[in-house]
Amino acid sequence: MKDCNQCGKCCIKYGDGGIAASIEDIEMWEIFRPHIHQYVIKDKIWFSPKTGQQLTQCPFLEKMPNQEASEQVKYTCAIYLDRPEDCRDYPSNISEMIRDECEMIDVIDLTHPQQAQDKLNKLMSRS
Repeated sequence: MKDCNQCGKCCIKYGDGGIAASIEDIEMWEIFRPHIHQYVIKDKIWFSPKTGQQLTQCPFLEKMPNQEASEQVKYTCAIYLDRPEDCRDYPSNISEMIRDECEMIDVIDLTHPQQAQDKLNKLMSRS
């Protein structure tokens, strides 16, 4: 398993409302992070505060600045420490990573999925 290279695939794929936030996240944002909470409607996330329409991308996904044109684009999360529960728990299993074409998957992970899952479990326990 490779380290995350910040390709942003997971955020781009699920940033259009395909993820959920816990009630605890939403309540915390309402009180302590109104700049995040403004993108919440009821218990659903990533709606435009101006139009009420579902956004097509997470409003907190940012391209890292000062990248060379020849470099792979890297992304960062502007609310990483306060990100939704689904984001904190992603990825949860190897099959999910394969389905989403996660760049952390290494060739050996495909032939030894249980070892890869064990590595992932350790990695996620620290995130």
